[in-house]
Amino acid sequence: MIEVKHLTKRYGPNTAVEDLSFTVEDNRIYGFLGPNGAGKSTTMNIMTGYLSATEGDVLINGHSIIEEPEQAKSCIGFLPELPPLYTEMTPYEYLVFVAEIKKIRKSEIKPAVEEAIKLTGIDGVRSRLIKNLSKGYRQRVGFAEAVLGKPPVIILDEPMVGLDPLQIIEMRSLIKELGRDHTVILSSHILSEISEVCDRILIISKGRLVASGTPEELEQQMGSGRMVLNLTLRGSREACEKVLAGFEGMSCSCTGEENGEVSFRVELPKGEDVRDKLYFAFADARIPILGMTSQIASLEEVFLELTGAEKEAK
Repeated sequence: MIEVKHLTKRYGPNTAVEDLSFTVEDNRIYGFLGPNGAGKSTTMNIMTGYLSATEGDVLINGHSIIEEPEQAKSCIGFLPELPPLYTEMTPYEYLVFVAEIKKIRKSEIKPAVEEAIKLTGIDGVRSRLIKNLSKGYRQRVGFAEAVLGKPPVIILDEPMVGLDPLQIIEMRSLIKELGRDHTVILSSHILSEISEVCDRILIISKGRLVASGTPEELEQQMGSGRMVLNLTLRGSREACEKVLAGFEGMSCSCTGEENGEVSFRVELPKGEDVRDKLYFAFADARIPILGMTSQIASLEEVFLELTGAEKEAK
């Protein structure tokens, strides 16, 4: 288990992370989501001991990253956004070197390296120089370094940056495989990556945790009771808008007008469902409803709503 307690990181007058607290349970995949500059990488670098915190602490399986750094780091495998690889080595040579640094027993180095190579699918390039490998395979070598020695916690900072669509699919599969036996924390600013592989999501904005939960819980949290209707009507825009104006608290926008048909996007106030009232109001106005569909807030809408203030400030 990972416990982040009131974590704060300041650079002079600038605060990158502010009073951040959360808990990560064992054997789950967590998504750390936020816009660029939100504080994700800073938090991960503190969690892994690469940076010191201004205030607060991180406990990895009960070990403080401040007071017991060696014990805490031994529980972590870390893949930074740019893996620090020695490009003049082959993947096999590099992983043997890393195993020695990780103080894996000499008798266990070869089987540990072979297991990491098999898990990450780099057996076919094990004898090639890392400098001659593609971006995708370099990421896999970094992945192999992170999982070498079977640390219980795997932390991945933007692992899919620069990968092509096929490589992204392969990386997602690797992350899901890791999630069976490890606790995985995946950082990203790309929603599709997070929602595709993660059990739970932590959304950070301006260095603060603004929401957490499963993808479904976050959608419900922001969308519960808030319904969006897509209406298609036969009539003039003015007549339709007059009917809609009779409902207080609704946000309406025209999304199309063609051949006597007009479409609206209608956002209802939280806790209200006035579809039946809308039906009868348009019927009284002799305006046929050709289509009415409803939806709740998507994960993208949740993300934009929770981080919108930061986006506007940029």
